[in-house]
Amino acid sequence: MTKEVQMSIKMEAELRDQFMAAATQRDRPAAQIIRELMRLYIAQSEIPNALTAQTLAQSNKGEDVFTAINSSELFEQLGI
Repeated sequence: MTKEVQMSIKMEAELRDQFMAAATQRDRPAAQIIRELMRLYIAQSEIPNALTAQTLAQSNKGEDVFTAINSSELFEQLGI
């Protein structure tokens, strides 16, 4: 079982009020939103992140590698 702890942060009253109003409007507990934002921040802070690591691994295997003589040709290969 995970031990829960409390955390306090300082912020502008207006920011808090806007956040609480948005959470209430979506019927979501503020603490749940904060936890999700913290998890997202941690995930985005990983170096390399999961997508970058996956892309590098695929490139090393020669998967999803495109060769083009110019950007137009590359975009065409990618369907852009």
